[in-house]
Amino acid sequence: MKRLALVTLFVFTQILLATAVSQLKHVEPPFWWVGMQNNSLQLLIHGEDVGYSTPQLDYDGVALKKTIKVENPNYLFLNLEIAPDAKAGNFEIDFKKNGQNIYSYTYELRAREAGSAERHGFSNSDIIYLLMPDRFANGNPENDSQPGMLEKANRSKPEGRHGGDLQGIINHLDYFNDLGVTSLWLNPFLENNQAAYTYHGYAISDYYRVDPRMGSNEKFKTLVDKAHSKGLKVIQDMIFNHCGSGHWWMDDLPMESWVHQFPEYTSSNYRASTAVDPHASEYDLRKMKDGWFDKNMPDLNQENDLLATYLIQNSIWWIEYAGIDGIRMDTQPYPDENFMANWAERVMNEYPDFSIVGEAWIEYPSMVAYYQGGKNNFNGYDSHLSHVFDFPGQYAVSSAFNEENGWNTGVAKIYDVLARDFLYPRPHDLVVFADNHDLSRLYSVYHNNSDKMKMALTYVLTTRGVPSLLYGTEILMEGYEHDGHGKMRKDFPGGWESDERNAFTQSGRTEKENDMFDHIKRLAEYRTANKVMQTGKLTQFIPKNGTYVYFRHNDQNAVMVVFNNTDEQKLLETARFDEIMAGYDTGVNILMKGEKLNNLDQIELKPRHAKVLELH
Repeated sequence: MKRLALVTLFVFTQILLATAVSQLKHVEPPFWWVGMQNNSLQLLIHGEDVGYSTPQLDYDGVALKKTIKVENPNYLFLNLEIAPDAKAGNFEIDFKKNGQNIYSYTYELRAREAGSAERHGFSNSDIIYLLMPDRFANGNPENDSQPGMLEKANRSKPEGRHGGDLQGIINHLDYFNDLGVTSLWLNPFLENNQAAYTYHGYAISDYYRVDPRMGSNEKFKTLVDKAHSKGLKVIQDMIFNHCGSGHWWMDDLPMESWVHQFPEYTSSNYRASTAVDPHASEYDLRKMKDGWFDKNMPDLNQENDLLATYLIQNSIWWIEYAGIDGIRMDTQPYPDENFMANWAERVMNEYPDFSIVGEAWIEYPSMVAYYQGGKNNFNGYDSHLSHVFDFPGQYAVSSAFNEENGWNTGVAKIYDVLARDFLYPRPHDLVVFADNHDLSRLYSVYHNNSDKMKMALTYVLTTRGVPSLLYGTEILMEGYEHDGHGKMRKDFPGGWESDERNAFTQSGRTEKENDMFDHIKRLAEYRTANKVMQTGKLTQFIPKNGTYVYFRHNDQNAVMVVFNNTDEQKLLETARFDEIMAGYDTGVNILMKGEKLNNLDQIELKPRHAKVLELH
């Protein structure tokens, strides 16, 4: 009887220990890999009173170098060192208190996929297509509303969740091939468990989990794999300036310095220029960087070394896990700039051919150039970013074809922006765009004038840099920023079974929509097939009488891009372009199938039209 009681006690004890394992609330990163360039790994451990325990592990090639206890006893941070010859496998981490395990966790080290360190990012041979997953296509209506997710689907609300998901993107990969784009930039799709305004994805509540209304981590990996099989790259949107107020750690912060805190709600002043202003006051700079982006978006303190390492590892985890080809970093000037430089350097050291584009939403080239890696800045700062967005170019192109032409208006704005390219270390690594998810749609900006819009898109797809298009631009979607972002970020027609039409198909588009679609397709396919359009030198000529000309050229080829930004028919005399055109006799307009120019001395230009002439 006594023996039976002892056996029963032993079994009961084992059950209690097994139960204790489940009480660890979070271990992040959830797993890691052997053979990484950097052999250090920091684990965030979250569980009730875990800070009172002593962790132990025993696995060949893995050493526990340091245990860090913080203000909140519900956290521990473990610094591990993984030897270069460590093998993939599982090992136990035991958390002991008074000689007893209060937690035990099985941690997994995975083998890296072949070639994962050599993955290539996007470049000026690519054309980026930006889409918002919630507004693109609903591939799985069953996940629209999920248990435990505060906001449910409600397509009738412009600012609500509409049900678009990762499966919807997978279902339309052939559409991107047909349009001619080569890279997909997805607005954030990680968990946003907030009560409202979660569709855009910028209030992350779990950095290691795809929002279940979008799919799953496995579904995202499937999307990347299938995109790659069709020659498409995938760029993941990341946000390290802030998290969502619904993030799990906001109810139980590791330490007070994890987020910037004030006696009362304090917003950023949103003056990104203070970050590069050598005369900026400490007060203004701190308010810009430490103030909250929104009441629902707590500002993360990247000067906290533990948080900084957490965020760096998160990027590396997603690159390694899903095989993404690039990162778009939100609000580049807002976080601590030294952290951002360290983050980019760590990522690029691990993946030397990777690509990162930073969002420095500033109008002036001198200030945007500050954030491109390799810039010789006044204070010695180097962001280590491969790419930055050409916001100055966006400001120019969004107004140039709406204005009267003058000394510094109309097409002269584009000329002047390109003339400032000397400020950038690598102007060919600017990401060029005419509109994005935060701006009024291009068709609306140009007051539904498709001729003006075509000129703007012709510039985007033929200039130096990496072109980027916003979903729906190809079908003339409309929307003004001042009417609300939800109305501006409409659903792509045909992405939902109940939609009246399917704009993913030619028959589902209007004649005018197909005309714009075909315009983009012609330019996109020509660019991706011709090196001169990707890496050729850009030579521009001063605008004259409302016309503007530049060339993309190399030793073998030359392409002439001509704009008539007036309401009049023009006859362009070409003698002043002889330094490029000498030796060329004819030209083919790739925008008009079959249009060949047998005499290049004079070129007829329709009002509000562009020509893209391949010279022979």
